[in-house]
Amino acid sequence: MKDESTNQKKSRITDIIKILKEEYPNSSCSLKYESPFQLLVATILSAQCTDERVNKVTSVLFEKYSNAESFRKLSNEQIEKEIFSTGFYRNKAKSIKNISEEICEKYDGIVPKTLESLVKLRGVGRKTANVVLGNAFNIPGLVVDTHVIRIANLLKFVITKNAVVIERELSKIIEKKEWTNFGHLCIDHGRAVCIARKPNCVKCGISNYCPSKI
Repeated sequence: MKDESTNQKKSRITDIIKILKEEYPNSSCSLKYESPFQLLVATILSAQCTDERVNKVTSVLFEKYSNAESFRKLSNEQIEKEIFSTGFYRNKAKSIKNISEEICEKYDGIVPKTLESLVKLRGVGRKTANVVLGNAFNIPGLVVDTHVIRIANLLKFVITKNAVVIERELSKIIEKKEWTNFGHLCIDHGRAVCIARKPNCVKCGISNYCPSKI
């Protein structure tokens, strides 16, 4: 796949997505939420933490505090206590407090629907913004997490760990309507087959499309 043209990449990744959709027909966001704000908080908590742990924490957290206004009233210390088990709780609490204040003050308590506005919120990067856009608002968002970084590099669609560059390059070859689902598919495939420490290439349905297969 050396010197692969953009059109060839488009064709290859289209085939890959088709296969992954057949293998993971129920692929979707595994974080539990009932509003865009709750997904925003859950995504912040998911950094360096499993979705399973986050869902356990938020199942209790969102019963007490369900929106930006309720979080805004909490101190950083109160938020830290609630989210302690997700790790990096001080930084996460600070981010949650900041976004709650900004959303209330600038957007009347409503999470904005554009990437540009979301990434201006303190503590929100492109990954988090794209998660919210794609899943809460059904606006295509290309999420670049550790699974996407690893799999995109193994497939040789990119040769970089820079998330912004990867998002840019993948957006050129993936149909926009598939952006959100592509992230979910990579997460499912990364957990089940293309495991970081030891990819199971023998059982990989897309191995014929992968230059890195062993």
